Parts: sequence; C-alpha cells; structure tokens
Amino acid sequence: MAEIRPILWSDGQLHLLDQTRLPLEQVTLKLDGYQQVVDAIREMRVRGAPAIGVTAAYAMALASRQIQASGLGEFLDMLGEAASRIAAARPTAVNLQWAVQRMLQVAHAQTDRSRMDQCLLEEAQLIQKEDEEINRRMGDYGKELLPDGGAVLTHCNTGALATSGYGTALGVIRAGWEAGRRFDVYNTETRPFLQGARLTSWEFQQLGIPATLIVDSAAGMLMARGQISCVITGADRVAANGDTANKVGTYTLAVLAQENGIPFYVAAPTSTIDLNLPTGEDIEIEERPPEEVTHFQGAPTAPVGIAALNPAFDVTPHRYISAIVSEGGVARPPYQESLMLAVRAGGGDRHSTWQIEKQQ
Repeated sequence: MAEIRPILWSDGQLHLLDQTRLPLEQVTLKLDGYQQVVDAIREMRVRGAPAIGVTAAYAMALASRQIQASGLGEFLDMLGEAASRIAAARPTAVNLQWAVQRMLQVAHAQTDRSRMDQCLLEEAQLIQKEDEEINRRMGDYGKELLPDGGAVLTHCNTGALATSGYGTALGVIRAGWEAGRRFDVYNTETRPFLQGARLTSWEFQQLGIPATLIVDSAAGMLMARGQISCVITGADRVAANGDTANKVGTYTLAVLAQENGIPFYVAAPTSTIDLNLPTGEDIEIEERPPEEVTHFQGAPTAPVGIAALNPAFDVTPHRYISAIVSEGGVARPPYQESLMLAVRAGGGDRHSTWQIEKQQ
C-alpha cells in the first residue's frame, strides 16, 4: 500500500501537503515561519487532531529559530507568547494544546540557549515519529473490532492526512484490510468542507481499498436496511467520562447507530484523551466561517444574505459509544476507569500536562 506523508521537515522548512487542494492537485507548502504554520492550521491546509499536534510542535521549533532575545529569560517569555498564538489557531482539538505544552516544557528544561533550536526540533521530530507508531498500534487493537464481511461506515477524514502517517479510524480500517478481513467500506462526504469526499475517498484509492462515497444524510437509510455492521470515527477531544468531540455529524451517526443496534467505535491516540476535562459539556466548539456553508469554491450555493451556522464539531455523549480505541488498548464503559487505564497502558507522554503520570 502507498504511504502518504503529509508532514515533512526538510532543509530548515516545514513541508505540508496542502489539503485544501486535494484531490485535484497535490501541492506542498514550504513554510519557514511559525505564523505561516498558524495560518495553515487555521485555514485547514493541515487538519486532523494528530496532524495539527505534530504541526504545532514544528511551529514551536520555527518560533525558537525566529526569536531574537538577549537572554534565556527573555527568550522563554517570547516563546510563551508565540505558544499562545499557536495554541489559539483552532480551539477544539486538544492535540494542539498538548503539543504546545510539551514543547514548552522541553524549552523550560533546557538551560543552554545555544542548544534550544536543535533541542526543540528534535522534540518535534520525536512527536512525529511517535504519532505514526501510536497509530499503527491503534490499528492492531482496533482491527479486532471490525467484521469479516458486512460493511464499515466512517466519517470525515481520519487517515494519514489527519496524522503524521497511517491514520486513526481509517488506520484501523487499513489494519483490518491488511490482516485479510474483507468488508465493504462507506465514507460520508462530510459537509460542508467535504473532507470525506475530497480526502478520505482519495486516501482509500491510494491504499487500494474499495470504498463507496455517500452523502451524509444517506447513513440512516443504509443502517435501517441492515447494510452497516459498525461505525468508526476519529476524535478531536475525549473527556474523562468518554464524551467525544468530533467532526459535526458524528453525534447524528452515533444516535442512528444505537437506534439500529450497530456498534459505534471511536479511534484516537491517548494525546486526544483529556483526563482533566470531566465531561464533554465544557469542550469549546469551533465556529467556522458561514461562507463554507453558503459557497462552494467561491461560488454561492445559497441566497445572498441568508444566515448560516457552521459549527465544526459536535459532542457525542459516552452512552452512545461502544468502545474507544487508542494505543493503550480498547476502552469500554465505564470510561472513567477504562480511559485512565488506557492512558497508563499507552505510556501517556513524559512531557504532557494533559495526561496522568505513567505508573512506575
């Protein structure tokens, strides 16, 4: 299967595959300033919670190279200001804040300014390497949930494009396919930004996995007909009780799945699990520009002046989720206990303020 590499560090620059140009064009952005990276995250040229986290780590490394400071204290203050701007690029995906905090902690542990740039670059590269390894472990766990026969439904884009490689929910589907399981795959178009139509369909083609694209509103009909065996999605944040924020429309799929007796699974790395957040009620939901709803490629698709609401995410209550797959294993209800165990089994992260400490 073809490997998709959306994030690459080369010659002092961050190379990002511009996801707004897919599937018609494969254009690589070459960025050497951290504000350029912030803009790329905000404009969804890079998207997907793990990919945003990796990209944010490289933004911190670029910020370190740009800062001109007279001493270590001034440098750290200025790096903190850059970190705040990077972390604010998109509010919902916890991986963004997670990566920024991890990089800040590495910076504060370094006492030699002359080594800071290289130290932060190496940490960003480590985060990227860890992400792909985590995704592959997640796939190994998650593939056991998939049918041999039947059909799997997925939403939005959760493949290599949404990570540093392999993918989360799409990675689980890939792992099942690589293990010899054969099932039909359906993926939603994912309005209004069409991540499913543009990106997931393209990834399945690159991987050689047959998939069928459906409009978002067709999912319920397929479930009612008995054509879906399970649903698997990714996540941008998982609360301690298992409530999950993901691309808008996920909640609808979860409710439909329960109504039709279909398992609903979530695949996300432990860096997406926010044990400091008790429930999903406190997750900030990003509001995107209304033009994404009222226009397509710059052309209006709705009457001029019509009001449009464009939340990027919704929250699925834990009662609708059959299992949450991470590199720490498969967590099932009650999630207060199983997610904590999953974070510990996954090793958490030695620098993360978002995770509980790894058991000794």
